[in-house]
Amino acid sequence: MRVQIGMSTQQTLLIFLASLALLSAVAFLLGRTKASQARDNGQHMHSQPGEYGQFAAVAVALPALLAGGVLVVLETFGVLELAAGLPAWVGVGAAALGMVYGLRRIEPELRARNQVETVIRWLLIAASLVSILTTLGIVVSILFEAIRFFRLVSLWEFITGTEWSPDAVFAGGQGQFGAVPLFAGTFMITGIAMAVALPIGLLSAIFMSEYASPAVRTAAKPVLEVLAGIPTVVYGFFAAITISPYVVALAEFIGLDASYKNALAPGVVMGIMIIPIISSLSDDVISAVPNSLREGALALGSTQAETIRHVVVPAALPGIISAALLGVSRALGETMIVVMAASLRPNLTANPLEDMTTVTVRIVDALTGDQAFDSAETLSAFALGLVLFVVTLSLNLVSTVLVRRFRQKYE
Repeated sequence: MRVQIGMSTQQTLLIFLASLALLSAVAFLLGRTKASQARDNGQHMHSQPGEYGQFAAVAVALPALLAGGVLVVLETFGVLELAAGLPAWVGVGAAALGMVYGLRRIEPELRARNQVETVIRWLLIAASLVSILTTLGIVVSILFEAIRFFRLVSLWEFITGTEWSPDAVFAGGQGQFGAVPLFAGTFMITGIAMAVALPIGLLSAIFMSEYASPAVRTAAKPVLEVLAGIPTVVYGFFAAITISPYVVALAEFIGLDASYKNALAPGVVMGIMIIPIISSLSDDVISAVPNSLREGALALGSTQAETIRHVVVPAALPGIISAALLGVSRALGETMIVVMAASLRPNLTANPLEDMTTVTVRIVDALTGDQAFDSAETLSAFALGLVLFVVTLSLNLVSTVLVRRFRQKYE
């Protein structure tokens, strides 16, 4: 259901934010002035005047946001019925009281710096918890729906089955939910993409950081990173209209049969899309290698190429591995390019010139159909998502182990 915010609510929110900003600014100025006057009068202040001003501003903002936020949550869940705009006005009142309290607390023995740092620490903890709790929420939501699916379909059949045909139930048969063709297509297209992106991205990063002049680097790096801003649907058009015909023509030239819907074309285009990710991150970590390592290798008689191969790249290898893993994760989650250039047919084959599909494409297809939500076909999307999450998590763990091993070796 779409929630529409009326104009009066928007105006109230703007008034609340403007009032809060004004009161916080006034509290900061008054608190700093009061602390400065006390220090000028010879009193020994624990903190700097600006830190006392920050304490007063925090005393204004924190109770206002807490009071207004609690009332909004209670009203949202139906615990209280409040008049329109009441949470905002309560928040403004709490801010005014907080300003009075904060200014009265400004005394020489007040540890204002410690108080402000405590608030900042808790804000940082809250920001970290948002990402952690979001991840847990995603896992839990997927897990419960996946359990519902595995009550209908055997887990062993799902993991080891080689046929995916959920539509067979509509023809009077029994739906097949073997996920092997989907993951085989996913890994094949991802492998093709990384075979394109990893060498080109790494070599371009080495050129940018080690060989290119500042003028060339300034001009070339933004052009390279433009690829990251192109919408994936444009890449899909490019794969289906431009690359696929070339793949078919090249296959016919060497005597092979190729479908216009094949895995090679989206894999190549996906690799082009991932190049800026690997190139940019690898460039940063290679540039961060201390120049003393380069100068030491050159002083011992190594050429620039030998220095890069034996010193710079090994020292930057943990960051390069992380960049490669990020590229793999990006390829595993891509959908639009595969839909437009590799078809929707689950096909267990080792031939990249045939059509096939990926896990993410089947997830989208299962959730956008007209079948019931509690049907096996719809619930299969959550099972596929759970397995894909486990695969990605496993790659992250392997990457972490490799990064730590090489970091201990070269640092």
